[in-house]
Amino acid sequence: MVNPSRIADTFGTALGKDITDDTVSQYIGFFEEAFLLSKAVRYDVKGRKYIGTPYKLYFEDVGVRNARLNFRQIEETHIMENILYNELRFRGFNVDIGVVAVSEKTERKDRNGRPIYTAKSLEVDFIATAGDRKYYIQSALSLDGPTKEDQEKKSLRNIDDSFTKIVVTKNGPHAFRDQNGIITMDLFDFLLEWDPIGDSKL
Repeated sequence: MVNPSRIADTFGTALGKDITDDTVSQYIGFFEEAFLLSKAVRYDVKGRKYIGTPYKLYFEDVGVRNARLNFRQIEETHIMENILYNELRFRGFNVDIGVVAVSEKTERKDRNGRPIYTAKSLEVDFIATAGDRKYYIQSALSLDGPTKEDQEKKSLRNIDDSFTKIVVTKNGPHAFRDQNGIITMDLFDFLLEWDPIGDSKL
């Protein structure tokens, strides 16, 4: 997540540079206008409202990003997420970052012996919208076991509308739906096949 205030603070503490968060935001805007970066803002799924900051930035061209960094910091997880974001944009979707508020039971109890709940925010990597079409999509490099699978699907399970929910994973299985209606599918099927899940609108 990108927060201009934190970036400005880092310039001050690490480099001794006096830069304001407005200046940081202005330069990010310049990169957007030059089609180097694209901004995805956060959307509160249950509250149905946008959240200003922090937000995420994606490279319009991952190859340019890699070349500029001299092919260092090649993190597959982030690269895969960036590629999915670009693909969704190419397909004509508006893409936001989802935030899902949940209330989870803790081990603590109140004075009457009832469990205490705590509020948490879970993230959905992408909310892809085009007209009346909407998809909730998680990018997961791998689902190596039940714990990881539960972690990736948790935010999707807590969305109570009927729009399609998808987990895209590298080297995954052929597309299938679980008992909660969540689709798991392979990254390359998602990128190369127009109708890999039996949904002609995706």
